[in-house]
Amino acid sequence: MNFLEFAVWGAYLTCMGNYLGKAGMGAEIAWFYAIQGIVSIFMPTLMGIIADRYIQPQRLLGVCHLVAGLAMIGLFYMGMTSATPDKVTFISLYTLSVAFYMPTLALSNTTAFTILKEHGYDTIKSFPSIRVFGTVGFIATMWFVNCATLDNGAFSFSLAENANKFQYTHLQFLVSGVLSVILFAYCLTLPECKLVPKTSQTLAETFGLDAFKLLKNKRMAIFFLFSCLLGMSLQVTNGYATPFITSFKGMAQYADSFAANNATLLISLSQVAEALCILLIPFFLRRYGIKVVMLIAMFAWVGRFGFFGLGNPAFPGVILFLLSCIVYGVAFDFFNVSGGMFVDQESDSNVRASAQGLFMLMTNGLGATIGTLLAGEVVNRYCSWTADGYLLGDWQSVWFIFAGFALVVAVAFMLLFKEKKARA
Repeated sequence: MNFLEFAVWGAYLTCMGNYLGKAGMGAEIAWFYAIQGIVSIFMPTLMGIIADRYIQPQRLLGVCHLVAGLAMIGLFYMGMTSATPDKVTFISLYTLSVAFYMPTLALSNTTAFTILKEHGYDTIKSFPSIRVFGTVGFIATMWFVNCATLDNGAFSFSLAENANKFQYTHLQFLVSGVLSVILFAYCLTLPECKLVPKTSQTLAETFGLDAFKLLKNKRMAIFFLFSCLLGMSLQVTNGYATPFITSFKGMAQYADSFAANNATLLISLSQVAEALCILLIPFFLRRYGIKVVMLIAMFAWVGRFGFFGLGNPAFPGVILFLLSCIVYGVAFDFFNVSGGMFVDQESDSNVRASAQGLFMLMTNGLGATIGTLLAGEVVNRYCSWTADGYLLGDWQSVWFIFAGFALVVAVAFMLLFKEKKARA
């Protein structure tokens, strides 16, 4: 289940920008990624309420994937019938798809935890080994769309340059859609997750608004503020890393480089690093505490952007690209995973779930949305799409601006956030 859950996302998340540029929607890349953040503000909550009260989570998970998958197949059809699809219709279908996909990230966890508990498993021990299959699935589809090619009706796998690779075309949406429909079918075979009768709740409790009382605590308010600020970095490289690396194909000296022609494969190393870094978190948290771990993540974001600004696809510059992918694992995991654990520890049991929702709202919702839109303004200011479909311009200034932002956030966090003193 987790393999398919993230495989659906990996098919298009990091390479969609390449297709959008060729389809005449390059200027709207930021909006496509911002939409994911916007729907993440309210759709997971709504689907969570439905899963708690009306529809078993494994069934709702399947229904959501069916709708999301069919919308993705619709995007594929639009791309197949027109080189430049109608923007309004295309964006509307995409919004429908991600609106039903984003809640499945929480629903898949709910389903997994419920099934594990009902079968007597320790979720703390068992779930991490299950969750890692999600990262594997994400990587697998990234590699697939990077190498899969449909050229004049002939399907093949190749690392060589070919404009018909799935990573450049509407076929990436077909891969995502088909996998979503397969997951829908698989959900029909999952064990039943019985609904638990709920006691009466206030409107605030129902929608998880009671977690906002955590903001009365100055320390937690500062933490959530910086969660939002750091969340602004999350979607930047998802949206622009592959168009950036691919853009070097528009420069004669880099046109034949392996990295420029296999950007999706290169970026997948970020997810490989992510899978490995998860294992380091317990040690670092126990040894150094949440403040140091979060600072490591923030400075890792500085490195992520800075290495992109300094590197290029040719040797030795490509080494900096590789370093950028490696530090991404630290930047993402040490922030997202450790932050979630911190919120869990600092919250009362009666608002723990709502507090996690608030954390996700601040990072993947509000922060990611604002960050993506601002990043789009920066990229469109310094770069522009060529007739050949390459996003060329002063990329170094772009990445250094992002790195500077991450550095300011890190320094401010270091000065303002106070870790709880251990009792003597």
